[in-house]
Amino acid sequence: MLKRKREEKELQTAQVSDLCKRRLLGYADSFHELARSYDQEFAPDTDDREAVLAQRRLWESRQIISGHLDEMAKIMTEAACEVLSFRPMEGKKKRMLTQALAQEGIQVENPCYLPREDGRQAVVLTMRAQRGKVSVEDAADMISVLLDRRFCPAASTPYVVEPQPQSFVLEEETGFLAMTGFAKAVKEDETVSGDNYAVVESEKGRVTVMLSDGTGSGERAGKDSERVLDLMEKMLEAGYDIDAAINMVNTALFAAGEDINHPTLDICDINLYDGSCKLRKVGGAATFLKRNQEVEQVAMGNLPLGVFGSMEILPVERKLRDGDYLVMVSDGVVDAFGAEYENTMSSIIAGIQDHSPTEIADRLLRIALCASAGRIRDDMTIGVIGIWEA
Repeated sequence: MLKRKREEKELQTAQVSDLCKRRLLGYADSFHELARSYDQEFAPDTDDREAVLAQRRLWESRQIISGHLDEMAKIMTEAACEVLSFRPMEGKKKRMLTQALAQEGIQVENPCYLPREDGRQAVVLTMRAQRGKVSVEDAADMISVLLDRRFCPAASTPYVVEPQPQSFVLEEETGFLAMTGFAKAVKEDETVSGDNYAVVESEKGRVTVMLSDGTGSGERAGKDSERVLDLMEKMLEAGYDIDAAINMVNTALFAAGEDINHPTLDICDINLYDGSCKLRKVGGAATFLKRNQEVEQVAMGNLPLGVFGSMEILPVERKLRDGDYLVMVSDGVVDAFGAEYENTMSSIIAGIQDHSPTEIADRLLRIALCASAGRIRDDMTIGVIGIWEA
């Protein structure tokens, strides 16, 4: 009991300065007020059907903008009120760490523990290189040995220890590793694929794989799907929730009013600490979960982006195990296998013995090309994610 009270007493907090907090809250209030200016009841001022429909569409767009402004205000408020709890490192470990790294030419200041979920804890410290530059990976390896716990740099931490002081966050190593592999084929008579994919690590222990299929094919479709993924990456790295980011991108496409621009968006979000996975689909084809010789199909009947002003995406959650594979495909692969593609692909994936995600993706693409008699009538993209215990 005494030890627990002593630890609670040692737990300290830090937050943004009062000036910064006031400014952020002021910005948040401004966004809330701006949102309220769009928040009005629908009251058409005419009986003309076409005019009423136009006014309705404008009103719906205003409600969507209002919701996004509120979301931005919420993020600002959370940032302003965020309290960071940390615990100073024990005196003996602190001296050992600072002395050992000093011998390697790295000056360390204020090493602390940062409590995380599930009993994990990160290490936060200020470092500067006394001679030349040092890779933060090398510094993390040394700290791991000294503290007898495996640490690695957080996704947002600097890559190099410079001569000037910088703050670094080292997270505990994850329980799972993820590897990805992709294979693509461009539609015949085209030079650019309309499909694009991205792998994002916005924070340590979380990998988000995204696949977008642009409407049609060629350069225009490729630019549309690339724009979707660029927007998603920027918002995820800025701290947006995935569902909020999807709705923001959907609104941008809906407001543009382009009837021919409706890319799909297929997202696989994996927590590498506990192996949990969330799948979200906005018009995307089925995803296949391979566990040994068993294959599960995960499909959702959602429309592509930009069709409606707002959408509710309900993620499908799965618990991954060592040796599992997730297979994501674009519509071109679906077309190659025909109407019963889910069952056909499930049988094929179940029989694959390869272990490398890239080899699996290449093999599936070759099989898809054979199924379509060598014709590539639409862009084909296959993404494979392999999961292993660390």
